[in-house]
Amino acid sequence: MTAADNRRLLTYLSERADDMLRDLKRFIELESPTSYKPAVDAFGSALAEELRGLGGAVEVIPKAEVGDVIRARWNAGPGGVVILSHMDTVWDVGTVADRPTRIDGDRIYGVGAMDMKGGIVIALWALRALRDLDLFPQQPISYLLNSDEETGSRHSAPEIEAEALSHNVVFVTEPPQDGAYKTQRKGVSHYSITAKGRAAHSGADHARGVNAIEEMAHQILAVQALTNYDIGTTANVGVISGGTRPNVVPAEARVEINVRAWTRANAQAIHNQIMALQPRHPEAQLKIEGGVGVPPMERTPEIAALFKQAQTLAAQMGIALEEGSTGGGSDGNKTAALGVPTLDGMGIVGDGGHAIDEYGLISSLPERSAIMAAILRQPH
Repeated sequence: MTAADNRRLLTYLSERADDMLRDLKRFIELESPTSYKPAVDAFGSALAEELRGLGGAVEVIPKAEVGDVIRARWNAGPGGVVILSHMDTVWDVGTVADRPTRIDGDRIYGVGAMDMKGGIVIALWALRALRDLDLFPQQPISYLLNSDEETGSRHSAPEIEAEALSHNVVFVTEPPQDGAYKTQRKGVSHYSITAKGRAAHSGADHARGVNAIEEMAHQILAVQALTNYDIGTTANVGVISGGTRPNVVPAEARVEINVRAWTRANAQAIHNQIMALQPRHPEAQLKIEGGVGVPPMERTPEIAALFKQAQTLAAQMGIALEEGSTGGGSDGNKTAALGVPTLDGMGIVGDGGHAIDEYGLISSLPERSAIMAAILRQPH
C-alpha cells in the first residue's frame, strides 16, 4: 500500500462527503434503543443490506432478548481484522421526532450521531472505498455489529469474543477521545454493601438501637478513601438508601459502588480492599457483594504499534492523529483482555455522547474513513 493509494482513498471519500452525511442522517432516523428489539432489528436489517451490497457474506445471528447480531465477512478464514461496532443507542424511539437531526456548520446534531451511528458510516464507507478503487485486501475482514453494548454487551459477548479470537487485530468504531484514537481504557467493577444494625425507637429506646446508616457512613468514607488519582484508580459511592422513618433507628442501609482502574493488578488490589472492609460497630454486620467486572484495556506494545501504524498512514494523507485514553469502557476492553491487539476510538469526532447536545463533526467522516480504509489494507 503506497502513500499515493492512501491519498486516493482520501480523495474518493472527500468527494463523497455529502453521501456519507446522507447515510448518517438516515441511520440516526432509524432509531435503535437497546431495550426495543424491533427497532434494533430494523436498523440491523438495513445494515445487512448495505453489507451485502459491499460483497460481504452476511449472517444474522438471532438473539431472543435484544436485537440480532449482524456479521459480514470477506475472504473468510483465520487471521486478519475484525471491525467492531454497536447498533444500539441510549435513546428511546420517538426522540428523533422531539429533537430532529440538524446541521450547524460542521456539526451534525442527532441522537446517536457520535455514539455510534457515525462510526458505522465510517466503517461502511471505508469498505466501499476499498472496493470501488480496487484496493480491497486479500486478508480476512470481519465486520461485527452488536446489539446491546450500551447495557454491557452481555448477550453479544460470545460473538464478540469468538470473532476476536479468530482474528489478529480488532478495530472499534467508538468515538475518539478529543479526536485521539484510544489505546487504553479503564476497567469497570461494581459492588454493593449492605449494613445491618438493630431497629429501635429513636426517643424511648435509642441506646438499644444499632444505627445502620451511621455504620454505613464509616464504610462510605473508607471506600471513598480508596481513590488514588496517582495511579488512576477511582472508587465512587454513587447510590445510597436506608432507614424507614425519622423516629426509628435504622436497621439497614445499602450503597452501590463503581470502581475504575487502568490495570488488572490495580483492579484486583482495590477489590481486595473493598472485600476486606469490617464493621466499625461491634454489633453491626456487613454484606459485601460484587467483583472485578469489565477488564481494563491495557496499553500493550502491540496496541501501541497498531496506533503508530495508523498515525503513519494518517500522516501520509496530511491528517494529524493523536493517541489518547479514557476512563470509560467499551467492547474494546473485552477484546484487548483476550490478548487481541485492539485499536479503539476509530469513529466520528464529536462530543456530547448520551447527552441532548450530542454531535459529530461532518469533516471528520471522510478523514477517519480514509484512515480506516488504509489500515485495513495493512497485513495483520
